[in-house]
Amino acid sequence: MGPEDLKRVLKLLPDQRQAEEVLVGLETPDDAGVYLLDEENALVHTLDFFTPIVDDPYLFGQIAATNSLSDVYAMGGTPLSAMNIVCFPCSLDMDILAEILRGGADKLREAGVALLGGHTVDDQEPKYGMAVTGKVHPKKILRNRGAQPGDLLVLTKPLGTGVLASAIKADFLTERDATDAIQGMVTLNRKASEAALRAGARAATDVTGFGLLGHLATMLPERGVGCELYLDQVPYYEGTREMAESGMVPGGAYRNRDFMKGRLDVAEGLDELELLLLCDPQTSGGLLLALPEEGLEAFQEAMEPDGFFRVIGKFTADEGARITIR
Repeated sequence: MGPEDLKRVLKLLPDQRQAEEVLVGLETPDDAGVYLLDEENALVHTLDFFTPIVDDPYLFGQIAATNSLSDVYAMGGTPLSAMNIVCFPCSLDMDILAEILRGGADKLREAGVALLGGHTVDDQEPKYGMAVTGKVHPKKILRNRGAQPGDLLVLTKPLGTGVLASAIKADFLTERDATDAIQGMVTLNRKASEAALRAGARAATDVTGFGLLGHLATMLPERGVGCELYLDQVPYYEGTREMAESGMVPGGAYRNRDFMKGRLDVAEGLDELELLLLCDPQTSGGLLLALPEEGLEAFQEAMEPDGFFRVIGKFTADEGARITIR
């Protein structure tokens, strides 16, 4: 569902009175809910599921599990347990479902997360994901908002999975051709989350269905703080531009672009395709962080030797809370 549709639906809901223990709930665009247990412990709750974006069922299971865990990492938390969410046509070979579940279970094992069960539904189209529960210290929660002017904007995975997944579905690209992107999608955001906490990150989100610009917008308040995005520093997986130029841009990118147009200050000469790539809906994307400049060295040390990241912008003082693309 696009951001405009979701915003319209949420406006129709009655006001939800939140218990005092609800530290993060419906009132903010954060990645997960947080419920206070005591002075040192809070629970992080999230869920996510989607249709296959690759043909290999085992890889699909891994990607879906990695994506489901990501929201807990984006909140600065540690995932503890998960439950499978499965929609699957009973007319298909059950070995396919077994491989999907095996992929998810293996990724949970890597993350040190216990699988407690799940729920299955007979559906016309396969869908898979997880409901995940984690823990976080109440004073160490990473919220979407909290960036201050001068903070660096840091991205921990390249972009392009929406375009590349569209190309795979259209047989323009094989999964072997998209190895880098698939490897990125099955890489846990655990290391990036731990590095962000160590470096004193002030805010975080993960880049998923609303694209880079949509999720960056959730990090900005209604006024006071904006962001300059350095276009030449934004990283993409190999093949993304080529596939986008061939027409493999998913419909979600157009919806995300339309939603964001009123909040953008775009550099003269920026072509439409470049803007669409910044709005490309991601699956199992990286973390997007507001990092104090003095914390960059500590972040880099924590991400070494094999953790990817790129500084792609800087937060600014801006009464209009706009995103400026340079």
